[in-house]
Amino acid sequence: PPTILALGGRCWGMATSTGSDRDPYATDLTPAQFKLIEPLLPPANLDGRHEKHPRHEIVNAIFYMLRTGCAWRHLPHDLPPWQTVYWHFRRWRDDGTVDRIHDALRDQLRDADGRDPAASAGIIDAQSVKGADTVATSTRAMTPGNGSTDANATSSPTPWGY
Repeated sequence: PPTILALGGRCWGMATSTGSDRDPYATDLTPAQFKLIEPLLPPANLDGRHEKHPRHEIVNAIFYMLRTGCAWRHLPHDLPPWQTVYWHFRRWRDDGTVDRIHDALRDQLRDADGRDPAASAGIIDAQSVKGADTVATSTRAMTPGNGSTDANATSSPTPWGY
């Protein structure tokens, strides 16, 4: 299986071994995949306490919740306790760890595709942007077909439809 994770919580590699005694979930990371993000995680507890649950299992539980859409409290009982998983997720989200992991994986994926890791362009769909009330109506572009300056109800701001 590829060592690069797909982004956006949509596709994860099937784990072959998580280092735990449970059967793997489809959202579990393989050891090779976890090695990609492990260096990006903040250091363990600074007070010297040993972490009770392996970080690999914490990340697996976060991915399970993100992929399945279940509530934190409904995480399966063979994963670490939901309170522990949520505490780590909130800490990593608030300190920028989640963004750093996302950026690093995106850069690796772009590099693997032979593209420059730094995105150089963006697209704004004018059909999905409404004209400001402070802009004179005569200077706004017209939406083809209905003569309206509002966004077309059938248009989508992205090619994916959301």
